[in-house]
Amino acid sequence: MYKLSRRSVSAILRYTGSASGYRSAAAAIAVPISDSVVDSDTKLRWYSVLTAGTEIPNKTKHLNVKNGLFLGTRYESTAAESDASSSPPPVGEKHEYQAEVSRLMDLIVNSLYSNKEVFLRELISNASDALDKLRFLSVTDPELLRDAADLDIRIQTDKDNGIVTITDSGIGMTRQELIDCLGTIAQSGTAKFLKALKDSKDAGAENNLIGQFGVGFYSAFLVADRVIVSTKSPKSDKQYVWEGEANASSYTIREETDPENLIPRGTRLTLHLKRDDKGFAHPERIQKLVKNYSQFVSFPIYTWQEKGYTKEVEVDEDPAEAKKDEQDDTTEKKKKTKTVVERYWDWELTNETQPIWLRNPKEVSTEEYNEFYKKTFNEYLEPLASSHFTTEGEVEFRSILYVPAIASTGKDDIANPKTKNIRLYVKRVFISDDFDGELFPRYLSFVKGVVDSNDLPLNVSREILQESRIVRIMRKRLVRKAFDMILGISMSENREDYEKFWDNFGRHLKLGCIEDRENHKRIAPLLRFFSSQSEEEMISLDEYMENMKPEQKDIYYIASDSVNSARNTPFLERLLEKDLEVLFLVDPIDELAIQNLKSYKEKTFVDITKEDLDLGDKNEEKEKAMKQEFGQTCDWIKKRLGDKVASVQISSRLSSSPCVLVSGKFGWSANMERLMKSQTVGDMSSLEFMKGRRVFEINPEHEIIKNLNAACRSNPDDEDALRAVDLLYDTALVSSGYTPENPAQLGGKIYEMMGMALSGKWLTSPEVQHPVSSRSDIPETLEAEVVEPVEADGQK
Repeated sequence: MYKLSRRSVSAILRYTGSASGYRSAAAAIAVPISDSVVDSDTKLRWYSVLTAGTEIPNKTKHLNVKNGLFLGTRYESTAAESDASSSPPPVGEKHEYQAEVSRLMDLIVNSLYSNKEVFLRELISNASDALDKLRFLSVTDPELLRDAADLDIRIQTDKDNGIVTITDSGIGMTRQELIDCLGTIAQSGTAKFLKALKDSKDAGAENNLIGQFGVGFYSAFLVADRVIVSTKSPKSDKQYVWEGEANASSYTIREETDPENLIPRGTRLTLHLKRDDKGFAHPERIQKLVKNYSQFVSFPIYTWQEKGYTKEVEVDEDPAEAKKDEQDDTTEKKKKTKTVVERYWDWELTNETQPIWLRNPKEVSTEEYNEFYKKTFNEYLEPLASSHFTTEGEVEFRSILYVPAIASTGKDDIANPKTKNIRLYVKRVFISDDFDGELFPRYLSFVKGVVDSNDLPLNVSREILQESRIVRIMRKRLVRKAFDMILGISMSENREDYEKFWDNFGRHLKLGCIEDRENHKRIAPLLRFFSSQSEEEMISLDEYMENMKPEQKDIYYIASDSVNSARNTPFLERLLEKDLEVLFLVDPIDELAIQNLKSYKEKTFVDITKEDLDLGDKNEEKEKAMKQEFGQTCDWIKKRLGDKVASVQISSRLSSSPCVLVSGKFGWSANMERLMKSQTVGDMSSLEFMKGRRVFEINPEHEIIKNLNAACRSNPDDEDALRAVDLLYDTALVSSGYTPENPAQLGGKIYEMMGMALSGKWLTSPEVQHPVSSRSDIPETLEAEVVEPVEADGQK
C-alpha cells in the first residue's frame, strides 16, 4: 500500500487550492483505501437524476435510498417522466472566457477530435480523475467521504429529449475552481495536481491520472449545443452550476437553489444534444461506447437500462365458460393465468471486465488469460500462446499479446495490415485499434493484444503515432516480445502446435523476410521448408544445418511449383548422388524470402538452377580434357541456337540427363519467370529485361551428346543432326521449368522424331492380298488360258 505523509498532502492542497477533476480526460491514482469506503454493494447507492416519484414494481421496493442522497428511483417504462419546473432558473453571473474562444472552440471541436464518439470517453475520464483525487485526498482526510461513500460513475439518457447526464461522486469543484478549470480553456486541474505531487519530495503515490491538457471537457461540444455542469465540493457548503453553449464567447455560473437538483458531492454533466447527434441518447448506444472506450476504468460505471422480469397474472374468464363451470359442480375451479413481462428501469454495471494486464503475471492463471482473450476479441478458440509483460525504463507500458489458433481473415490475406487486432489504451482508457503498421509491422498483423501506456497523450492521433519517438520504441519491444512468443511455440514439445501456427501464419513470416531486414535473425529460425530428404515433414534451417556434410559450404535450394516437380528436376541428379540435402521452395513467396535472407549462420543460400554451381568436387585436369574434346561441339550447338542461349558449357551437375538449361547468376530463375508471367498487372517490358541470360549445359557422358559430338566432327551441316540440336534445346527448356515459346512447334518436332524412330518397326512390306478359303485342304482353282494355233507363213 502506498503511504503519504500528512505534510505531503498538505503541500498539495496549499499548492493547488483545489482537487478538481474536470480538465481534459481521466483515469486514476491507485491509492488503496479500506473496503468499507469503496464497497458499492453494501453502501449508499445513487439513482436517477431525471426521474422522480414514479411507482416501483413489487420486486424493486427493497431498494433503499438512504438519507435521500440522490433524487429519483427506477421506474416503469410506461410511466412518463416528471415535468420540468415551470419557474425560471435564477439569473447567474456572466463571465468571459480567457481566450479567443470562438476560434479555439472551433479547433477543439473540428480538428482535435476526428470521431464524435470520443466525447463520452473524455468525460468519463474526467469523472474518473475526480474520483481518484477524492480517493487520494481521503487517505489523510477521511471526512471527505462523509456525504457519500460510493465512488462510481452513472450515465443516464433521455432519448425523447436528446439529453445525456453523466454523474460522478468525485471531488467536485468550488465556484473559483469552476472558473479556473472550465472558464480557462486548456487549463488542467489534473496537471496542477500532478505538478504538486512532483513538487512534494516525499510523495510516493503512483501517477495514474490521465487528463493533463485542459481540453477534454470541451469535447462535449462535439455532440451538444448546450452543456450544464452542476458540482458540489466537500470544501464548500454550496452547489454551483456552470452553463455554456457551443460557439458562445461567455458562460454563466450560478448557485443551485432547486432542492430537487442538489447532490451530496461530485459533479453532474447534462448534455443537450444537437439535432443530428440525438442518437447518442439511446441507452444501448451509450452502453456500447462505455464498453468500447472505458471498459477498464478503475471505478464502476453504471448505465440506466430498461429491464424486465416475468410474472403470472390472472386472465378474465369468458362469461359462457364461467356459466358452464357453475353448472358443473363436480369440476374443481382453477383460475386461468398467463405470463407477462414487467418492464422497469434500473442501474446496470457496464464495465465488469477487469484489466488483467495490470496484475502480476505470476498471479494470473492460463484460464484467466484465455477468458480475457475470448471476451476482448470475440474469439471462440483458445490462443496458441500468450505473453504478459511490463516494459520499464525509457518508455513504460504494459501489454498482453496473443497468437490466435487460426487466421481470422484467411490465409491469403497478408497484405492488409488494418486488422484491428491491437487495442491501444492510455491509462486504461481505450484510444484506438485502427493502426496502419505503427505498433506492429504488417507481417505480424495477426498478433492480437492490448497495449497500455502511461507515456502517450490521451488525444492521440494517427499523425502523433507516426511521429512519436515513444511509439517507435514501443514497436521495437512489442515485435521482440512477439518473436519470443512464436519461438516458444516452435520449441514446444507438442510439434503439432507449431505446425498449426505455420499452416496459418507461415506466409506472414516469409513476408517479414522481405520487409524487415532488422529482424532477419529472429525470423530465420522460425522458417520451415520441405527438402530432398524430408518430403513429408517440413524442417527448420537449424535441422538442415545439422544434416549438412562437413565439407558443405552452402545451403542449396530449388524453387518449384510442387514437391513432386522439384523431386524430378534434372538439377538434383549430382547432388542426390553426393547425398547433399536440397530445400524445396514450393510456395510462391519462398524464393523471394530466401533471396532477401541471403545467408543463415554464415552459410550462403545457393540456387542450384543458376550457373556456376560449385559442389566442391572440381577436377581441373578432367575439365580441361572435356573442353578439348567437346569444345568444338559446344561452339557448333551455340551457332545453331544463336541468341536463344548466352553460351553452351559442359555441365558438372548432370548424371543421367543429356542437357539442362540454367539461368544466369543475376537473372530470374525459371520459377520466378513463371510467377511473373502469371501476374495480373505484370509488365512485359521488364519481363524481357529480367529474363537474363540462359546457359545451355550438356552432359558429355550421355549417349546423345556423344552422337552429336561425332556428327559435329564428321558432318556439321547434316539436317538430322541440326534438328536433333533444336529438339534437345526445346526439351531442356521444358525439363528445366521454362515455358516453350511455341508449344505447337515443339510438338511437331517430337512427332517427327517419333515417326523416324518408329518407321516400319511393326509394319510388314506391302503385298497383294488374296482371299483365303476357310478350308485349307481344298486346292486353289486356276483358270486355263486359251491359245490360238498359228502356222508358219501366216497359214493355219
